[in-house]
Amino acid sequence: MDTIFTLLMVLIMIASILLVIIVMAQNPKGGGLSSTFGGASSAQFGVQRTNDFMEKATWTLGGTIIVLILLSVVITGKPSQAAPAQQPIKKEAPAKQTAPASSTTTTPAKTPVTPAK
Repeated sequence: MDTIFTLLMVLIMIASILLVIIVMAQNPKGGGLSSTFGGASSAQFGVQRTNDFMEKATWTLGGTIIVLILLSVVITGKPSQAAPAQQPIKKEAPAKQTAPASSTTTTPAKTPVTPAK
């Protein structure tokens, strides 16, 4: 199982890196910096076809990453090591409480002894 998990993680990382590269290579819809420094129309050089490819590649890589992650969860899940069934809790009777011993012990008052006649 460890080799399958490692293989899936490597594939996920490769797809993630490719996704980052493709997203960074795309031109923003508003033009952004590319229109400021480029000066030429993007339709002039056939960029429209490139944008279609980039969009399809973005969606494909995103879907691939999601499928690989779900596949790794399903394959590497270990249902045999599920949480153990809960044991019934044994309740014990509370301990009998005794009066606390005080630090000063009191003795009952002594009655005065009357002298014998």
